[in-house]
Amino acid sequence: MANDVIEALRAAVGAAHCLTGDAIEDRYLHDWMVKTPPGRPLAVVRPADTAQVSAVLRACHAARVPVVPQGGRTGLAGGALPAPDCVVLCLERLDAIEEIDPAAATMTVGAGVPLETIQQAAQGAGFLFPLDLGARGSCRIGGNLSTNAGGNRVLRYGMARDLVLGLEAVLMDGTVLSGMNKMLKNNTGYDLKQLFIGSEGTLGVITRAVLRLFPQPRSRCTALCALTDYDAVVRLLNHVRAGLGPHLAAFELMWPDFYQLVTSSLPALSTPLPHGHGAYVLLESMGTDPQADQARFEAVLGEALMSGVVENVVIAQSEAHVASLWSIRDASGELQRIFWPHAGYDVSIPTGELGGFIQACTRAVKKQWPGARTVFFGHVGDSNIHIGVKVDEEPFPEPDIDRTVYGLVRDWGGSVSAEHGIGVLKRPYLGFSRSAAELAAMRALKAALDPLGLLNPGKVLPEPEG
Repeated sequence: MANDVIEALRAAVGAAHCLTGDAIEDRYLHDWMVKTPPGRPLAVVRPADTAQVSAVLRACHAARVPVVPQGGRTGLAGGALPAPDCVVLCLERLDAIEEIDPAAATMTVGAGVPLETIQQAAQGAGFLFPLDLGARGSCRIGGNLSTNAGGNRVLRYGMARDLVLGLEAVLMDGTVLSGMNKMLKNNTGYDLKQLFIGSEGTLGVITRAVLRLFPQPRSRCTALCALTDYDAVVRLLNHVRAGLGPHLAAFELMWPDFYQLVTSSLPALSTPLPHGHGAYVLLESMGTDPQADQARFEAVLGEALMSGVVENVVIAQSEAHVASLWSIRDASGELQRIFWPHAGYDVSIPTGELGGFIQACTRAVKKQWPGARTVFFGHVGDSNIHIGVKVDEEPFPEPDIDRTVYGLVRDWGGSVSAEHGIGVLKRPYLGFSRSAAELAAMRALKAALDPLGLLNPGKVLPEPEG
């Protein structure tokens, strides 16, 4: 049976793009977070277009062989890990930018195009594609859409699902659903693309997309603020929302534990504001009139400073200064090196409750592990907070920390995943943020589109109780 499947796969994509045995490179066996795969795949196939994707899925469906889609393998929840004896469907060759339509302000792309390539193509055409995250150079747009990626511009432009007009996806039986709509208004029945965006390859395989483009901002105003506590952070958020309106593009919060850790541990970083404040906010606005926008930005922050909402502020005076301020927030990527071992979390909590949640989380962690250290930072303008918990114990008690943190997220009415997805790592905790009725509806969708359960098995949906 295995030989028959492999022959069918070779016929579908060509022998050079059907890898088996020792030809399967290690890069296909793990993702960014999980380095030990649960099993070795039967084969890795690299189709070149939607027709080949469909042929691969038809062959695997007929043979009852599970399929795991992969893009850039930069995910943080184990969503692209191969299952034992599966076929890994790598979409990296679907890398064409098919069209940029200036009139519609859209770009049509294959699922394997790197995010940074899309950003550069949009810029070259005088537009902005606003989705942005640290892995931009290696992540692929198909993976960004299948996980409904977020990033630091959600406050202004929305999540990945808000940036898509049309989508093409292939079901497990090989059926191609091609809804490559380019219109902003299209109210014709169910919006099927939203089933596949955020479903992490469990309902279908995304192969192409029509993306929304936006005007390229002509101004960028950036500042780092120091505040007394979280209540002041909320007051500042409301103040800049009112004062900057739709120009507000980012509102990034760093608790003092994070700010002090990265500025003290990384010599390349400056310390533009002294340690000892209760919170630090990096905020940014984007507009179309550089002189007027800068004046408005400075006036709004001046009001916050004069009223006592902000204790201190540094406003960037050059592009190099902007990059220097952002490098502090972006130093979260160094936590694997300077704050290890630690357990990391990507959660969301209602903005008004976030300060209390952080206090409760800190108390709970330190009660169970008195020597533990924590760091908190995130996109608080859209309710997203990232948490790092460092415990010097062997073996590292990550499952116990998971239960503590996710239990608090449940108690505070939050989400166990704000932007990274569920994958395998958060699968046991999906029920902490979704009701039994919601999980049943999700399983019904899965059964309708993939009745044999062959697409990305063991991801997202937990096993039914009982």
